[in-house]
Amino acid sequence: MRVMRGCCRAAPFFCALAFAAHAQGAQPNGPVRIVAGKATSPIQVDGMLDEPAWQQAGVISNLTQQSPHPGAPTPFRTEVRILVDGDTLYLGVTCFDPDPPKIAVHTMQRDGDMDGDDTVALVLDTFGDRVTGYYFRVNAAGARQDGLINDPENISLDWDGIWDARASTGPQGWTAEIAMPARTLRFPTGQAFWGFNIERSVPRDRVILRLAGISLDARLADFRRDAELAGVGDLRQGHGLSISPYGLVEAARDFTVPDTEDQLKAGLDVSYNLGPALAGVLTLNTDFAETEVDTRQINLTRFPLFYPEKRQFFTDGANQFAFGIGIAEEFIPFFSRQVGLYQGEQVPLLGGVKLIGRQGRWGIGVLDVQTKDIPQAPGSNLFAGRVTYDVDEHLRLGTIATDGNPDGVSSNSLVGVDAIWRTSTFHGDKNFTVGAWAAGSGGDIPAGKRTGYGFKIDYPNDLWDVMLTFKEFGDALDPALGFLPRPGTRWYQGAVFYQPRPQQGWWASWVRQLFFGINPSVVTGLDGTTQSWSVYTSPFTVDTKWGDRIELVWQPEYEFLTAPFEISEGVVIPPGSYRFDRYGIEVESSGHRPWQIKTDVFFGTFYSGRMTEWEQSVSYTTPEGHLQLGFSMENIFGYLPQGHFIERLFQLKVVYAFTPDLILSYYAQYDNDSDNLGVNARLRWTIQPGTDLYVVWNHNWEHPDGSENWWTMTPVSDQAVIKLRYTWRS
Repeated sequence: MRVMRGCCRAAPFFCALAFAAHAQGAQPNGPVRIVAGKATSPIQVDGMLDEPAWQQAGVISNLTQQSPHPGAPTPFRTEVRILVDGDTLYLGVTCFDPDPPKIAVHTMQRDGDMDGDDTVALVLDTFGDRVTGYYFRVNAAGARQDGLINDPENISLDWDGIWDARASTGPQGWTAEIAMPARTLRFPTGQAFWGFNIERSVPRDRVILRLAGISLDARLADFRRDAELAGVGDLRQGHGLSISPYGLVEAARDFTVPDTEDQLKAGLDVSYNLGPALAGVLTLNTDFAETEVDTRQINLTRFPLFYPEKRQFFTDGANQFAFGIGIAEEFIPFFSRQVGLYQGEQVPLLGGVKLIGRQGRWGIGVLDVQTKDIPQAPGSNLFAGRVTYDVDEHLRLGTIATDGNPDGVSSNSLVGVDAIWRTSTFHGDKNFTVGAWAAGSGGDIPAGKRTGYGFKIDYPNDLWDVMLTFKEFGDALDPALGFLPRPGTRWYQGAVFYQPRPQQGWWASWVRQLFFGINPSVVTGLDGTTQSWSVYTSPFTVDTKWGDRIELVWQPEYEFLTAPFEISEGVVIPPGSYRFDRYGIEVESSGHRPWQIKTDVFFGTFYSGRMTEWEQSVSYTTPEGHLQLGFSMENIFGYLPQGHFIERLFQLKVVYAFTPDLILSYYAQYDNDSDNLGVNARLRWTIQPGTDLYVVWNHNWEHPDGSENWWTMTPVSDQAVIKLRYTWRS
């Protein structure tokens, strides 16, 4: 199979860009404006809005239903009060509920899964660029979730800000009290208003209420549809100085050598505001001992898997480095996990500097880190920089550059440019996005095509969701500080999903939304020869009014192997062309219930044989969210002429929350590919916002080769860490 090449590939992009240029328009009635009141007396954040200052607050008397029936009345009245006191933004949200015993809580963890919880969430566009901003969410137990927004469809929860929230439940419903220090946010001093929106979720009825953006096509993170929060112009960021020292005690043992290492360690992070919305950060002797372990994955592909960044130094301001459109995990020019990790080993960081924020219409992200020597590689200096410019509220232009190689020996660099145009007023009130990117690498890399480029046209709306993407990666495009699993390829992808919401008849009594879609993808070599193709089809998917979901899948696939592929130990698939079909059914219960069950079954032909994949998970949460239990397992049974194989992955999570600020978690994982059982136990005590104590224990066991008893395990490594981090701000 060969795919047409040449200038016709770019025609859809230029046609769509020309058409979209005429679609720009203003919201017919303009944004809603809310004025924050001035706090004249102290506020104690305890979930009770009983301080006199709350009587001076700016008040939003109710929120409007956004889903499932925009604008329709509900019994869930919501009152929002907003105050500022010079250096803190306060929000008090009273969530009236006709049946308080049914209020759902499943977690008290920081950044825990709140999709099945009664929550309030708010977004802040402090820069006024209508693209980037902050996301905060609180559930009825006072658990906090926060993240950074880079586009309306992308909220990264990896960032942790310093803020406080409490909640209380009573006979009329529940209340959330939130304190947002101005020093936690970056914003231009004296800006008259911020972009602002607030949302309440009632999961048992699957009702969402909002202040602004109440159409079904609107997303909470879409600042083009948000309200305006005035009265924030006098908020003070202080001197903009933040000093965060840490100290730790570590005891580690390697049973394979054997070797024992005990150490005392200290380090420091210093942040200073170089401008009202621009911060410089210095880190010395950086340590990530408290970072959560990666979730293991089974890999039955020929390509490396993607694991997200979790280290706080890199996640703070990570949205400033986001590049391109339509490339997802297939190409990330700067992937911060390449810094401090090399060939599976941790690389200590001597220190680094970072510059993140905005200056007018300019967005800036700069990072420079120096690593230490390790046996696998000498120390190296690694640099990444990203600059964007907002031409107007729709068009953003940008560039990115990286320099350095984690191997400490070879030279490597990359430069890229991108442009993204977005609107929420296409044909009146629809979302539409079009964008393009190009990148090239240099340094000690093989001969070949060193460039890549692509474009995407996107119509992401509630009834119709349509997308078209093209991207090309040169065979010598080599981002040493990025992620590119398949160089030397061209990708042609599209998707059309029709998603009706039945309004009458038998369907309407139990169906919230139906999904019918097709998502074809073709990957070729640079010579046009097809390497892979697949057509994901969803002939029937139903989302019930209670939140349960059933999905049927048919996915025909094709793979062309130019070399033998060892899919599992001892099972090698020979080169050749393979055409096969996969079928699947996915069933998931609603997240608002104490018990949650999910099962996925995929079966059918696979290369020259057949394969069945079973994935099940079950979880239980006590009514007040103190105890969470979760167990999942994945079993893959392959039957090929070259041999049979079984891949297994088991995961157990136990979390006990004494309070939202004192959490004990236990996470165990076992897979039969590595025959390794890993346990991560972590106690996190937030003594006060910005001051955290961590007690972490990591232990790994391995099933010895040749042992007939599968339960026999020998220790491999052990690590215990006590770490205290304190933050002082002025």
